[in-house]
Amino acid sequence: MSDASEIEVALVDAFTDEPLTGNPAGVVPDAEGLSEDQMQAIASELSVSETAFLLPSGSADRRVRYFTPSAEVDLCGHATIGSHVYLGERGVLPPGEHELETNVGVLDIEVTDEGVVWMRQDSPTVRNVDLDYDRVADALGIDGVALRELERDLPFAVASTGLPVLVVPATYLRQVTNADPDQAAIEALCDEVGAAGLYLFTFDALAPDATLHGRMFAPSVGIPEDPVTGTAAGATGAYLRQTGAFGSDLPEEMRFEQGHVLDRPGEMRVRVGDEIRVGGTGVTSMEGRLTVPEIEEDEIVEA
Repeated sequence: MSDASEIEVALVDAFTDEPLTGNPAGVVPDAEGLSEDQMQAIASELSVSETAFLLPSGSADRRVRYFTPSAEVDLCGHATIGSHVYLGERGVLPPGEHELETNVGVLDIEVTDEGVVWMRQDSPTVRNVDLDYDRVADALGIDGVALRELERDLPFAVASTGLPVLVVPATYLRQVTNADPDQAAIEALCDEVGAAGLYLFTFDALAPDATLHGRMFAPSVGIPEDPVTGTAAGATGAYLRQTGAFGSDLPEEMRFEQGHVLDRPGEMRVRVGDEIRVGGTGVTSMEGRLTVPEIEEDEIVEA
């Protein structure tokens, strides 16, 4: 940092071309010298679902650490998209291939000439989980029939392409949009199956070109509902291939819509092939400087 008491910060709306829609991510483009406590304090002060802290890397073009307002997480799709959009807007990240060191390894990032940022996901894993349908329905505040109708072809599973997500399919859009989740019950379900959050989705989408409509709940990491979730999109893409949801005709590119219930609609592009990639655009909505207090050992930091 050029000034030990101040840090450059920005808010970038990811998975959208319109300001104040999509998923806002905090971006700290030069986090070198910040302690973990300072990063956590800054993320709490910015108070968006995740903030990306960019650091030098010995094995990639740059390193990133992601913090929610209450905890560090290993991977975050929208903050990855947002941080690369911001660097591109500032003219320090040209279109092309880039490498990003994360807590789950080095990931490939592609920035197109049109400003679309594509993020290669970690190697996918999908495992079915045995959960009572009525219990899951009660936790989500929806009718259990909405889930049971898909039990045979689309079972509950924990899928991951870097962040484990409990994937829960439902039949109709109204069931997803009307869900009224019990956050404590959602957290208990996720803790039981080793997931960071629950992704509820339906193929009954709003936009005619959308593959599905989803909602993401992650109370265990301090996010009651996330507007538009890239890591969940990657995990769900892996899940759709594993379950054969489209038979042998998995679309070359899928479009997942999310965030409408929160009045922050966004769209994620998902490609499932030899590797899984999630892509999207973004726009900076705010930038400035934040005063960062000095850290002393055993001191509780407030930004």
